[in-house]
Amino acid sequence: MNPFRLRFKIFLIIFLSVIVLGTVGFMIIEDLSLADALYFSIVTLATVGYGDIHPVTLPGKIFAIIMIVMGVGTFLGVVANATEMMLNKREKMARLEKMNMVIGAFFSEVGRQLLVDFSAFDPQMEVIRRELIVTNTWTESDFSRVDRLLQNHVYTIDTKKYDLETLKDFLSGNRDFLLRLLENPTLLEHEAFTELLQAVFHLTEELSYREDVLNLPDTDREHLSGDIKRAYSMLLRQWLHYMKYLKYSYPYLFSLALRTNPFDRESSPIVK
Repeated sequence: MNPFRLRFKIFLIIFLSVIVLGTVGFMIIEDLSLADALYFSIVTLATVGYGDIHPVTLPGKIFAIIMIVMGVGTFLGVVANATEMMLNKREKMARLEKMNMVIGAFFSEVGRQLLVDFSAFDPQMEVIRRELIVTNTWTESDFSRVDRLLQNHVYTIDTKKYDLETLKDFLSGNRDFLLRLLENPTLLEHEAFTELLQAVFHLTEELSYREDVLNLPDTDREHLSGDIKRAYSMLLRQWLHYMKYLKYSYPYLFSLALRTNPFDRESSPIVK
């Protein structure tokens, strides 16, 4: 649980308990009605002073002192934690916005092309291709359904189906860009995307160490297949989550993403 929310709940429970205790106490000690006793408790805890009614008995005054000592700090704690939660939420939303800007840059510069390249290695791509044609009519349930489909998809990579040299050149050309993304502290809060970047960067390193990727033994191709499969499975789901974010947050960016869907063979940026 969020520590701010937990602390707020604790202070709120204590504060409400003090109000209940104070109301019952003033009803007994000062012989007040429920409404007057509740009003008396709130006025005491808020330290706004007594204007119309006030403790008239010695036990009542002692009880009011105890109430102030017990309740004022708790009341201030509730207010302070509520304010802190609001500020923390706004700060978190600002960080999330920056994070999604970075994710957007990744898909614009690298991610979309990687989806094209990786899916070319996947002999099972046609099984799910139609499900990846996102449209304007998709709802949250559609995104959730396809996300479950991607979780259960059998990712099979056949490196003989595609030119590894092309993939190597593309990743090597974007090595500095990937490295700068990894150095971005904003991404530390997005564990899934950080793992994706690490998987892609690891694949980049693996390919860069091989001078001739066209003539590799089957054992080494199998090793590279595992690296591609790791990055590919993460990339597909992150792409889907990013498409969902665009649909509900940036319709104009979502429109372009639909028209350049890497899984749609008829996709075109031209508006028709």
